[in-house]
Amino acid sequence: MIPFSPPRIDQKIVDEVSATLLSGWITTGPRTKLFEKKITEYCGCKTTVAVNSWTMGMEVFLRWWGIGPEDEVIIPVYTYCASANVVLHTGATLVMVDIGVDDFNISLEKIEAAITPRTKVIMPVDISGYPCDYDEILTLVERCQHSFMPSNEKQKKLGRILIAADAAHSFGALYKGIRSGSCADVSCFSFHAVKNLTTAEGGAVCFNLPDNFNHEEIYKDFAAITLHGQSKDALAKSQKGAWKYDVVIPGYKCNMTDIQAAIGLIELGRYDETLARREVIFSSYDEVFSKKSWAILPPHKNKDKQSSYHLYLLRINDITEEQRDAIIHDIFEKEVSVNVHFQPLPLLTAYKNLGFSIDAYPEAYQKYKAEISLPVYYDLSDGNLQKVIQSVISSVEKVILN
Repeated sequence: MIPFSPPRIDQKIVDEVSATLLSGWITTGPRTKLFEKKITEYCGCKTTVAVNSWTMGMEVFLRWWGIGPEDEVIIPVYTYCASANVVLHTGATLVMVDIGVDDFNISLEKIEAAITPRTKVIMPVDISGYPCDYDEILTLVERCQHSFMPSNEKQKKLGRILIAADAAHSFGALYKGIRSGSCADVSCFSFHAVKNLTTAEGGAVCFNLPDNFNHEEIYKDFAAITLHGQSKDALAKSQKGAWKYDVVIPGYKCNMTDIQAAIGLIELGRYDETLARREVIFSSYDEVFSKKSWAILPPHKNKDKQSSYHLYLLRINDITEEQRDAIIHDIFEKEVSVNVHFQPLPLLTAYKNLGFSIDAYPEAYQKYKAEISLPVYYDLSDGNLQKVIQSVISSVEKVILN
């Protein structure tokens, strides 16, 4: 069976993790600090805090920003459940909007229609690693600045709705020459096992707030809140005579460990190589499927944007959801793993129970019912790549021609 998205685990990773295990320091320590520094350098942001998952990173950020029951947060309906759950956990009102016509990303028109004086955060999601229209979103936010109602000093200092990028898929993507991680006020990455760059589980919060914010203080503050609110981490406390610490805020426990960071450091050191191989796979899919009248190719590069090549979201023209599911079943019968990204949230029980209906999001449903995600990973051989392509063609044409 050709897998869908296995991690790239080789001897370099094994050696670095082994060295970490034998170093005597396995929790947050020198490797985590180095990983944060290298992410900041790579992305061009102002500071980075590594965490144990995208989910905890974004939730803790929302709480740190003061998001609560009186607030609204706008997200796209076409995303993974974590984007919604972190908002609901804060007690804020979840506002879902439809996606645009040209790609799988959030609709600018729907954002503008959804903004109210209670809107505190917009969370664009870079689906498949393809960046959202960040300049246009900022323009919308600035246009609504007159009605913005801050509820704390941080929000007052910003003076507008905050843009928090769900960059779970887009590490390494470019928007107008700027790397993901620096395109919004705050960006949150995922380093889950299936991501381009993995730490097994993990994530990072990249801060790029305006210059009137002190990012050194933000780092200290946010690093503390991700470690119970302690004023010192374990590495700092281990120094001679430095055992005493304070708890400055009732915080959370979601720090990254040096074992995770060890994987991340190797992954980051060869990430350009990873992206190049993924781009080749995308190009191979494009070359063949562009000749098929039934294929709708995913956007992944134009004059302003370059994807991280995380997911290849192929769509089949003019099919039903049932036909799509039949195609997927037939592809699996050929020993090829494929997937669907994503089920729009109102199709899922938790969000139906909150009153959301897929009928309100026609663009998301139209894309979902026709979408099949194809394997993309560094170690996908040319031979297996051709097997994926031929299996998809055979299965699609078997179903749509019947």
